[in-house]
Amino acid sequence: MPSGLAALLDDVSIIARAASASVDDIAAAAGKAGSKTAGVVIDDAAVAPSYVTGLSPARELPIIWDITKGSLKNKLLILLPGALLLSEFLPQAIIFILMLGGAYLSYEGAEKVMEKLSGQTHGENIGGPIRDPVAFEKQRVAGAIRTDLILSAEIMAITLNEVSAESLITRAGVLALVGIAVTVGVYGAVGLIVKMDDIGLHMAERESDFSKRFGRGLVNFMPVLLTSLSVIGTIAMLWVGGGIIVHGLHDIGMYYPEENIEQAQHWVEMMSGGLGGIFGWLTFAALSALFALVLGLVINFVLHNIFKLGHSEDAKAAH
Repeated sequence: MPSGLAALLDDVSIIARAASASVDDIAAAAGKAGSKTAGVVIDDAAVAPSYVTGLSPARELPIIWDITKGSLKNKLLILLPGALLLSEFLPQAIIFILMLGGAYLSYEGAEKVMEKLSGQTHGENIGGPIRDPVAFEKQRVAGAIRTDLILSAEIMAITLNEVSAESLITRAGVLALVGIAVTVGVYGAVGLIVKMDDIGLHMAERESDFSKRFGRGLVNFMPVLLTSLSVIGTIAMLWVGGGIIVHGLHDIGMYYPEENIEQAQHWVEMMSGGLGGIFGWLTFAALSALFALVLGLVINFVLHNIFKLGHSEDAKAAH
């Protein structure tokens, strides 16, 4: 009997060690995969504060919570099962889905650059009066969740590509872990960002001179922060989108874009001495972003000037 109990305990110990190793594998793979999604995550965080623009401050956090729940549903109930099925039965399609997402990021990034340069925007104009706040809020949340679905699909595809060689259980664990971590991180940060001005106003009303100065400084800093996030988000979209596409082209046999960029990277590394690693990486990122910008401008021209997509929506918004 003791030997049987000892054997049972030994089996339990083996299972526990295996489970622990599996958790460690998932955590390590999630960390590696999560770093690859940084550009998309930055853009998501940069775009998200605009979802509550023009709405009551009292509704900001409830709206962000509704979007957070929709984002989790996107990732865990729609994209995760789809990604696992794809990786099991059609793994060769992952690279093309990644490249399609990269093209979308290039399109969005280029459109933002054009909007900055021209002062014109494609899409809904929220500067006018809001006749039905409840309906407007529902429309805004639904639009935010649709946008999140696209960005989440790219995050999940990047993650899946990084762990494609792992077991099904590890892939599922990594996708779930990255999806939850990204969602909580992005929308937690967004909630803090949109409430910073309220925090600043509250501190500015206190008697302490330090609180007053800090509060006013925080209020004045918010427009700078939001503008900086918008710029960083646009750069991140182009960098990530371009990198995905040049890597994808290389994987399907079109070697020249990535090889040319790598040659420029190596030349900069040799010329930069001890800082070669940093300047080399910046060179690859900048040329990838430039590649994405050119591609995005072409896609924008085709969609807006040949297929006339977007103009009808702009006309409706103007009326």
